[in-house]
Amino acid sequence: MSQIIKVAACHASPIFLSAKKTTEKSISLIQEASRRGANLVIFPETFIPAFPVWSSIRPPTDNHDLFKRMVKESIDVSGPEVNALRATAKQNGTMISIGISEKVQSSCGTLYNSNLIIGDDGEILVHHRKLMPTFFEKLTWSPGDGYGLRVADTKFGKIGNLICGENSNPLARYSLMAQGEQVHISSWPAIWPTRLPSATSEPANSAGAKAANYDNINANRIRAAAHCFEAKCFGIMSAGILDSEAIEIIASGSHNPEMLANFLNNSPRGATMFLDPTGAPLKGFTYRSDGTEEQIDCLQHEEGILYGTMNLEDCIEGKQYHDTSGGYQRLDVLQLKVDRTRRVPAKFNDESGVKVTEDEKDQPASSDL
Repeated sequence: MSQIIKVAACHASPIFLSAKKTTEKSISLIQEASRRGANLVIFPETFIPAFPVWSSIRPPTDNHDLFKRMVKESIDVSGPEVNALRATAKQNGTMISIGISEKVQSSCGTLYNSNLIIGDDGEILVHHRKLMPTFFEKLTWSPGDGYGLRVADTKFGKIGNLICGENSNPLARYSLMAQGEQVHISSWPAIWPTRLPSATSEPANSAGAKAANYDNINANRIRAAAHCFEAKCFGIMSAGILDSEAIEIIASGSHNPEMLANFLNNSPRGATMFLDPTGAPLKGFTYRSDGTEEQIDCLQHEEGILYGTMNLEDCIEGKQYHDTSGGYQRLDVLQLKVDRTRRVPAKFNDESGVKVTEDEKDQPASSDL
């Protein structure tokens, strides 16, 4: 196993609600990062085809058309978009982690917030569905299951992923630690609104503080850093970009387009950055037009690819202090059981035996940690 991994986190916007065009953009970014020597290329939460931020700022009665578009542009894991990504990974010898809005054969309206880790041979190593959609996400996605709580054991280390708010779930995080995770990918949306501008001008509360919008940048960093410190692993925070086309589409369908457009344009942006096994920020770099490297802390306001080099031997020293799932754990006192069964709506017994649904194909048996 190589102890050095070069990662490339794509801080980019999807082609809003277009699975085909966003897949093409993803492939182009993978090819670019591969030419730069990246072993792993990372994309944000539900990069294909979009993150449904409209549900946070528009009433559900205004969002039926956008939900229908989201369903039509969400992708099947056995479909052409994922097949194209798998072929690209194999052709370029590069691993991929990408967020998708996943549709399934069992329903014309059920979606999952999913993440795929694809190996450099084109095989899907981890297919994870977000355990619980967060807040307004419940209007778009259904709860997932434990099947994807797995770490990909690759020649460049043990790589895991949790999606957005799952990084607040200590049991989900521990399930990855207990598999020896060395590189943790946390994927995030471009913005996370919780209050419209009118709400932020409300009177101060009993503690004297005014209501404020959710500081997702700080919250994301705290959660990712805590996981890195506890797991003694590297962290990749992968956020997206909300571009002007997406803002125009979301705002134009509202009752107050100008106010919503202004709000979206001025909402705090998510950041893409790296963390070391102590939870401290790890500088990344971009490439200038002349091919030289420029060190930077993160990408936030502009699209780009953030590169970083990680030496997995740096994960070892901290295990002397707190090996949370090993020598520092009381396994005789505390235990975690994880059900990694893929859940399906029904299993059908035909005369010829058990009929396997599309969603169950190629799924290995469940196991416990």
